[in-house]
Amino acid sequence: MAGSDRAAEAPTAHASAPAAPEAVKILIAGGFGVGKTTMVGSVSEIAPLRTEEPLTAAGLDVDDLAGIEEKRATTVALDFGRITIGRELVLYLFGTPGQQRFWFMWNDLAIGALGAVVLVDVRRPESSFAAVDFFERRGIPFVVGVNGFHGRHPYPAEEIREALALPEHVKVLLCDARERTSSRDVLVALIDQLIDAAAGAAAS
Repeated sequence: MAGSDRAAEAPTAHASAPAAPEAVKILIAGGFGVGKTTMVGSVSEIAPLRTEEPLTAAGLDVDDLAGIEEKRATTVALDFGRITIGRELVLYLFGTPGQQRFWFMWNDLAIGALGAVVLVDVRRPESSFAAVDFFERRGIPFVVGVNGFHGRHPYPAEEIREALALPEHVKVLLCDARERTSSRDVLVALIDQLIDAAAGAAAS
């Protein structure tokens, strides 16, 4: 009887705890002044880490401010933010510096990245050519977010695709980096593209 009493008093097994969400590293890249810091800040669920410094007269001969004369600060290392997509996925966002003299940091930031968003300033699409080339050469999947400054999108997505000579599998989305929902939609499109690529690879 004593044994049966002890058995009755034994604690019941608890349901297993939910698995921790999968963490994925995503880069937000593009040319100088295309809106990378703005996108990370608009979508991050935590206070974003920023490494911005004021633009100075010493950089006038180095940084091309054509079309972005109003810019007053620039990222010198990286931006960092985080967003949870559903219950099973957390994206860690790393914004790259845009000026050419800081591009050496992109190789380190790209380590472990599952994918990237290449932001394009619709007024200066050529400023993001280098970012497209960077990810294509390294085989890192990416989508293109066409950031419409002041909410304007004078060119459809397909014209931007043609201008950047992008293959059909790369998604091109019109967006506004200032808006959380718009930025989130670009990230979700990247995740969908990664899932589609993985499913295609598994089927082949």
